[in-house]
Amino acid sequence: MTKIRFTNQADTEALADVAEAAGIFPGTMLPEMLGPYLAGEQSGFWLTCEIDGSPSGFVYTQQEPMADGTWNMLALAVHPSAHRQGQGRALVHAVEEELRRRQARLVIVDTSSTGGYAMARAFYHALGYEAEARIRDYWDTGDHKITFRKPL
Repeated sequence: MTKIRFTNQADTEALADVAEAAGIFPGTMLPEMLGPYLAGEQSGFWLTCEIDGSPSGFVYTQQEPMADGTWNMLALAVHPSAHRQGQGRALVHAVEEELRRRQARLVIVDTSSTGGYAMARAFYHALGYEAEARIRDYWDTGDHKITFRKPL
């Protein structure tokens, strides 16, 4: 059974494994990234997806400073062993639901223009996100930043 809930301290090790396996960033970075949220020091939030009680994915969303009601989905990962089971979609829907509860008006997400991110771009497009902006050579020469948006 899949369950989406707010992330807690006990999830740290499992989510570090998810980040590492998914290749989005080294798992060793996760405790520092989660720290301010777990300490209640930020307006952003982390959600954990679990299957049968074991964390298998996460999403991190932060309010954009100096923008009225705009939030940025900064990290989304599902363990490769759980790909294509609807967990990414469930996490994004849970983010959108929480943002509506917080009276947000817009959510954005950035990704890369490279071939390795084609599935990510198709995923966001399938969920109703529109490619709004491209910043050429942002991540590296020839690797453009693609910003998707979705009004809530």
